[in-house]
Amino acid sequence: MRQSSRPDLDSTALGSVVEEGGVRFSVWSSTADALWVCIFDKDGRREVERHPLACENEVHTVFVPGLAEGARYGLRADGPFDPDYGYWFDPDKLLVDPYALAIDRPYAYDPELAAWRGAGGDTAGLVPKAIVCDPGIPMAKQPPLWEPGGLIYEVPVRAFTMHHPGVPRGQRGRLVALSSKEVVAHLKKLGVAAVELMPIAAWIDERHLPPLGLRNGWGYNPVTMMALDPRLAPRGLAELRQAVEVLHDAGIGVILDVVFNHTGESDRHGPTLSLRGLDSRAYYRHAGGVLVNDAGTGNTLACDHPAVRRLVLDAMRHFVRYAGVDGFRFDLAPILGRGEDGFRPEAELLTAMRADPELADRLLIAEPWDIGPGGYQLGRFPSPFLEWNDRYRDDVRRFWRGDAFTAGSLATRLAGSSDVFSGAATRTVNFIAAHDGMTLADLAAYAHKHNEANGEQNRDGHDENFSWNNGVEGPSTDPETIERRRRDVAALLSTLFVSRGAIMLTAGDESGRTQYGNNNAYAQDNETTWLDWEGRDTGLEEFVAQLSRLRRASPALRDVNFLTGHPGRHAFPDVEWLAEDGSALDEAAWNEGGRRCLAMILCDAESGRRIAVLVNGSEEERGFTLPEGFMGRIAAGWDARMEGGGAVVGRRSVAIFQEYETRQGNSE
Repeated sequence: MRQSSRPDLDSTALGSVVEEGGVRFSVWSSTADALWVCIFDKDGRREVERHPLACENEVHTVFVPGLAEGARYGLRADGPFDPDYGYWFDPDKLLVDPYALAIDRPYAYDPELAAWRGAGGDTAGLVPKAIVCDPGIPMAKQPPLWEPGGLIYEVPVRAFTMHHPGVPRGQRGRLVALSSKEVVAHLKKLGVAAVELMPIAAWIDERHLPPLGLRNGWGYNPVTMMALDPRLAPRGLAELRQAVEVLHDAGIGVILDVVFNHTGESDRHGPTLSLRGLDSRAYYRHAGGVLVNDAGTGNTLACDHPAVRRLVLDAMRHFVRYAGVDGFRFDLAPILGRGEDGFRPEAELLTAMRADPELADRLLIAEPWDIGPGGYQLGRFPSPFLEWNDRYRDDVRRFWRGDAFTAGSLATRLAGSSDVFSGAATRTVNFIAAHDGMTLADLAAYAHKHNEANGEQNRDGHDENFSWNNGVEGPSTDPETIERRRRDVAALLSTLFVSRGAIMLTAGDESGRTQYGNNNAYAQDNETTWLDWEGRDTGLEEFVAQLSRLRRASPALRDVNFLTGHPGRHAFPDVEWLAEDGSALDEAAWNEGGRRCLAMILCDAESGRRIAVLVNGSEEERGFTLPEGFMGRIAAGWDARMEGGGAVVGRRSVAIFQEYETRQGNSE
């Protein structure tokens, strides 16, 4: 097979490009013997033209006169067919251009798409057609809307808006719904700094779902990286751009959750839709001829290959140039830094993202684990990557579950996880619940996962959730159980909002959403995951809004620099760690496994204003002595009060107190 003579692949624009008098199509493949572009009628049903592409330096190109924006097309490729060695060429398989900017309908799984060469028919009737698009003039680049220590709000667009009463019915489940006044008002109320949109690139259902009557509702199974899923964006990129503009006008940034670790073509029994039919050996990682499965989905993108690296970077640039997005969250991010020798923080793709003039200032967030060898890489991504911190998630859950847990371990998480991240500032994204796992409310209502509805006999999803049920598994009508659960959820939320670093909340967790114990609800595109706006816990929602207002108004809570325990410009140290009686915690107290109470006194470096975070993880009401001269008032707390010059915090609660004035004379 031909070897690449131009590994950077930079000189030719790939995809379909509108030029004077027609459209130029360019496709990269290092192993195809022949490539064709197939032009379809305006409905995308009937093939009306077929043109061979000429190859030069592994880029296959043809100019088709008379075509214009809106034309429907697909690709076909021929070459060797030998799956045992990673070759899947089959001219009966219509392929979607990896650089397609739009497709005419959603992907739908059909067994015929996975038929091997000679065993199936032509798939043109089963595959979406790419649409020739002229993205127009790039938007004027603006600095990303993001503030260190801000609140990231994880949004599954469809589930978030399907039942929203303020969204017109025709817009529910779509990106345009994020432009509604009611949705924006909700985000503003919560003090959201940036929404993180779960995948919006066009995806396909896993092959086992249709026979079960299920659909993938999360989108973590993409086929094309730049074409938006028509179910979320029937008007294509215009819907994303509209949502971004409206959210930006409200001061809210937009982060895209992107899946650059695998595609929906799956394992050797999966469908041939795009990359597999163009050059599987190059686009996917192989060991010998066998697909590597570091993503746990059947295939793994070879992100160290120049063609894959370019595709990823071009997709990111596309969304920055033409939609103005503020950043990206990378699913299973170690795969982006994998090569033959495993994960490297200085891998070419990770380095290129940070050096690219269009991407370098964007917010970059890594999910720092995959299931491959050496796949757990928390703390190893290069700055300025932020990282999802599962150590924070699990330790906070364990503390409130009541596990034997030291005060020092909880303090380390509250203070930004200095045991994980090095440097002057933390790069943690603290979260307690996310799309993947139990909802925040279910953590206090289910001791075990309940994924029976997924059709896999409850075998799927994590088994260890560090969750508890307060004596009753699942729904309860007992007032005491309900009160205990709401108190536990409030404690979890309070802990999150007083933690150092960026914080993340999944949509609906602020108002007690439940998935009935399902911790892998990717296939529940139904009432299980669709937010119940009418039945939400508005009292809990108001409490979260109060916590968020306090965090935004308190520089000491938003600061991402690591704490030192030493005074700055003011007489007070930046942090004091105290026992209930106001005494400093010594080494023995830090390592005391049964300690359930802790006071964290923070001092803002600029104003000298202090704030007290009082944690009571015990089953009894506890009194706390505030430091001398700390004239406190309750700022937020599910159950707390001032009493006798000190503070009383209810059982299993967190309370935050602010001082009226400091010794420097700063006043309210």
